[in-house]
Amino acid sequence: MTKTLGLIHTSATLVPVFAELCAKHLPGVETFNIVDDSLIKNTIAAGRLTPDTARRVAGHVASAEAAGADHILVTCSSIGPAVEASEPLTGVPVTRVDRPMADKAVATGRRIGVIATLSTTLDPTADLVRRRADAAGAEITLTARLCEGAFEALMSGDAATHDARVSEALAELGGQVDVIVLAQASMARVAGTISSPVPILASPPVAMEHLAGELHV
Repeated sequence: MTKTLGLIHTSATLVPVFAELCAKHLPGVETFNIVDDSLIKNTIAAGRLTPDTARRVAGHVASAEAAGADHILVTCSSIGPAVEASEPLTGVPVTRVDRPMADKAVATGRRIGVIATLSTTLDPTADLVRRRADAAGAEITLTARLCEGAFEALMSGDAATHDARVSEALAELGGQVDVIVLAQASMARVAGTISSPVPILASPPVAMEHLAGELHV
């Protein structure tokens, strides 16, 4: 029987990114997308994930289940805590996009670096890595870096400034840690353009590798 993956995004720009990854890692799996960019806009405006936004995330997860998803992937790290809160309310597996990445980081090294261009993403990702380390019984040291101004530059169309600031953070952290975690999928393309002495993990491909196992593809 054909499996169906429901993807929930907070930006329409992620739809083609994950469509390509699904075609590569999940051949034969049907997919559909739910996009609501107000989730991330409201989270950024409030500076945190609010109860109202968390309830709407849970609503989208319920809608994806009702639409026939056998597994649900939520592709935005900033709303991760709401994704976890929705899991006990849902009859099919729900994955927050950065959980497989956090697990891989914990398995890779003790000194873990986390970088982000948004504080609303940095904090939940760093918290997730710490909790997954605790669950694995691993002792880690975590170094978090916020690339100040990078997200704003990207949103204003200045991709060069965004990429330069992310590259600087990657270069700085590379000499201090065993593995680097990218808190946002938007930074993955920058990681592919630099030489790093340590592994740099981006959530989309790691999540897809994980789902290929879960869906027995």
